[in-house]
Amino acid sequence: MQELDTALQMGPERAVGQLFQGRPDPEGDEVWGMVTRGIRQFNLGDQLAAAWLYRMLYSQHPLREKLTLFWHNHFATSNRKVQNAGYMIGQNELFRRHALGSFRTLLQEVSHDPAMMVWLDTIQSKRGQPNENYSRELMELFSLGIRNPRHAERRNYSEQDIREAARAFTGWTLVNGQAVFQANQHDDGEKNVLGQRGRFRSSDIVRICLDQESTSYFIVGKLFRFLVSENMQPSADLLEPLARSFRESDYHFGRLVERVLRSNLFFSEHAYRNRIKTPVDFALGIVRGLEGHLSGQDHQRRLGSTELARAMDGLGQRLFYPPSVAGWDMGRAWLNGQTFLLRQNLALALTSTSDDRFGRRADPAGLVRRHNRMQGNEPVDFFLRLFLQEDVTDATRQRLHQYLQTASTQSYPFFWTPEEAADQRLRSLCHLVLCLPEFQLD
Repeated sequence: MQELDTALQMGPERAVGQLFQGRPDPEGDEVWGMVTRGIRQFNLGDQLAAAWLYRMLYSQHPLREKLTLFWHNHFATSNRKVQNAGYMIGQNELFRRHALGSFRTLLQEVSHDPAMMVWLDTIQSKRGQPNENYSRELMELFSLGIRNPRHAERRNYSEQDIREAARAFTGWTLVNGQAVFQANQHDDGEKNVLGQRGRFRSSDIVRICLDQESTSYFIVGKLFRFLVSENMQPSADLLEPLARSFRESDYHFGRLVERVLRSNLFFSEHAYRNRIKTPVDFALGIVRGLEGHLSGQDHQRRLGSTELARAMDGLGQRLFYPPSVAGWDMGRAWLNGQTFLLRQNLALALTSTSDDRFGRRADPAGLVRRHNRMQGNEPVDFFLRLFLQEDVTDATRQRLHQYLQTASTQSYPFFWTPEEAADQRLRSLCHLVLCLPEFQLD
């Protein structure tokens, strides 16, 4: 609540600036290093998501973590095939370093990232036997996209472009976990890629992809769907100024994100409660909203985030294990009868204080008491403001008022004190708010 109040007092301009600035987090970096050291050493793939969720919860730079997740879905790499937790952590740290920086640099570096090299078989690509997996996804999913919005009748690349580009990626392998170029395994002959000829190597292919106008449109369009709307199909005219400025900045992603967040469109009806929350956003939104914590010793903290990570699996988002090279489907794919029920169950587990997995780490009743909002309908207004900025219909608000009044007349176990009964009502009220359809939307 304090974060929301502070942001409102600052206003949009200053609040967005604060998001980009973040705060130094030496303690968080230290904890991350300590936790991931063991994951790397013992190849604990089942602990990857828990470590990252813990970092997301306590990060002093949440926008950086949000965009690290964007890049994780963009360059979707799964440990199901990589089978190396150290490689996956290294890739995650690569995304974080460049989350608000240069897409040009990121695209060059990810081309020789160990996890990516295993995931898309670059390590198998030799002279005379080029593997096309990475060159194909580089063009289709990582840079060009299949079609340019301004020229929808034409493909951005051909199968021949993919085959020629694959020859440029030959010769790379991994030695002691590091990407190494072996010149004797590289095809040094002339290639013809996207209309350019030369004895290209991998870095040249990335440069050629970035030379194409379609790349800026593709990345801008993907960011639009991530931050603004999954339902509104942006026109080429809408994307054009963003794509142009993205190219003119030499693909500085942070400047692009800032321009989107400061645009009128970001505050329009197209963006407001238009996107279905990802499971990560849903769960962390509850924990952070309730000022939850994973208290105790380090192993207990990791246990709490491990249970949260397991819950993410059921909701359809297992971090470090995207379903395919295209990433998660997003949007309406997140919600169906089963996953909505599982969201309700997770909300109950996080708010009841009686679930063994989370205990009292997030207590709605304690939060209401700390903010001194116990009188009458104050708890309803408090939770609606905290989680939905009070933006619900009068009918919904009235039903929540009625629930609170009715619940206060119900009988509870005889051994409960009046305070315990009141706390139970508050926790149930919070759970009802978190199960509202409106809370499923950003």
